[in-house]
Amino acid sequence: MVATSEYIVCEIKNSVLVITINRPDKLNALNKQTIEELHETLVEAENQDDIRAIILTGSGQKAFVAGADIAEFANFSVTEGKQLSSIGHFKIFNFIENFSKPIIAAVNGFALGGGLELAMACHIRVVSENAKMGLPEVSLGLIPGYGGTQRLAQLLGKGKAFEMIVTADMINAQDAYKWGLANYVTTQEELLNKCFEITNKIATKSPTAIKTAIKVINAGYNNNLNGYEVEIEEFGKAFGTKDFKEGVSAFLGKRKAEFKGE
Repeated sequence: MVATSEYIVCEIKNSVLVITINRPDKLNALNKQTIEELHETLVEAENQDDIRAIILTGSGQKAFVAGADIAEFANFSVTEGKQLSSIGHFKIFNFIENFSKPIIAAVNGFALGGGLELAMACHIRVVSENAKMGLPEVSLGLIPGYGGTQRLAQLLGKGKAFEMIVTADMINAQDAYKWGLANYVTTQEELLNKCFEITNKIATKSPTAIKTAIKVINAGYNNNLNGYEVEIEEFGKAFGTKDFKEGVSAFLGKRKAEFKGE
């Protein structure tokens, strides 16, 4: 069972783990403890076979995650700043991007700085109509340090990423959808329902195939890998899985597949 902690609330519904970052008085800003608790939660979820997908959201109606907790690093040195970024990449942002189960960001309200970087690390983003998204770090004399300079360009294109980062401007939900930063826009009331609509589809598919698909898609954005070669290799490996045999058997037998993730 995935446990709730001080700043992380967990609930499992229909094979889906809903993770809520719970610091509403700080607009769910990411401090060191929240990052640590979120990492521990994800590690537990990775090893729990009955969890097929994850929805990540923030508590309250104002913010998904309004950014990093600035007060915590205001007096950091160069070395401490570098370490802050490195630990964040390892424990949360790269960890989420390469997670074996799909993670959907349910963005309600502000997703700024580290909050937008967190949403971008997720595999799918569903945003409410009141969402405001941006990377305002240059206003503090900083740059995005949790993958924002890379993932924003991948999702929006280089020109729009340059504009958003160097102006520190926020965009609204409709613009986020138009430019490919959001998969869907919903009302606040329907935000989680839309996420569950997606996860309900995911839960009926092969966990082994989904895990592999995440790996191969990400390989295409890794300069050290050839995505096509990884695809060929992983496609071949799929033929050795029980999920493949079950999927083909179900298809030929005109029945619903019952995947075990093996």
